[in-house]
Amino acid sequence: MPHLSIIIPTLNEAEGITHLLNSLLPLRQRGHEIIVADGGSQDGTVALARPLADWVIEAPRGRAAQMNAGAMLATGEMLLFLHADTQLPERADELIFEHLSHGHTTALVWGRFDVRIAGTHPLLNVIAWFMNHRSRWTGIATGDQAIFVCREGFQAVGGFPDIPLMEDIVLSTKLKAISAPICLKTPVTTSGRRWEQHGVCSTLLKMWRLRLAFFLGADPSRLAKAYGYAPREQ
Repeated sequence: MPHLSIIIPTLNEAEGITHLLNSLLPLRQRGHEIIVADGGSQDGTVALARPLADWVIEAPRGRAAQMNAGAMLATGEMLLFLHADTQLPERADELIFEHLSHGHTTALVWGRFDVRIAGTHPLLNVIAWFMNHRSRWTGIATGDQAIFVCREGFQAVGGFPDIPLMEDIVLSTKLKAISAPICLKTPVTTSGRRWEQHGVCSTLLKMWRLRLAFFLGADPSRLAKAYGYAPREQ
C-alpha cells in the first residue's frame, strides 16, 4: 500500500488531541505518517501530541500556514489534511488507495470524504446531507471533509493559499480545474460543538453569508474577523 501522510493543524486542542491521535494509531502501525503542525498552543497540546505523532512542529498561526508547513515535511505519496475535531473512519487508508487503484488517468488525484456532524440537534444530519451533495455537485470540498491530494498535485497548485479563511475552498477550486475529486461516501465524523454552541441556524446563515461575500471578492482577513477567527497576532 502507498504511504499516507496525515497532517493535523492544531491550536489549543489539549481536550481532544490525545483521543484523536490514539484513533490514528492503527494507521501509524500500518506505516503511515502523522504530522501535527501547531500554531502556538498554550494548553499543553504539543506535549500531549509528541508521543503519539511522527512529527510535531511549530508553524505560523493559521490553518493554511500550518498545513503547508506540515506538507513540507511529509514523505507520503498522498497528503491528507485532518482537522483536530474530526475523526477518520476505520481503514481510511484502504478506502483512499482502493479508489486510486481504479485506473485514474490524470497525474493529479485528489478527493474528500463525506462528513457526518456529531451532535444532538436534528438539523445536523440535514446540514451534513446538503454539505455532501453540494460538494458532489460543485466539486468543491471543505476542510471538515478531510481533503486528500497526491503530493505532486498539491505542489502543482501551490499548496494552500496564505489566507486566514476559505483556504480549503481556494485549494479545491484549483484542484478541480485539473481533475474532478474522488468523493468517498464513507463519512468522517466532525464535532457539532460549534454548531450547537452558537445555534445551528445562526451558524449556518453566518457561513452562507461569509461564503457569498468571499465569492463576491471580500477580503478573507475581514471575513475571518467576522467569523471570530484571528489566526495571527496583529
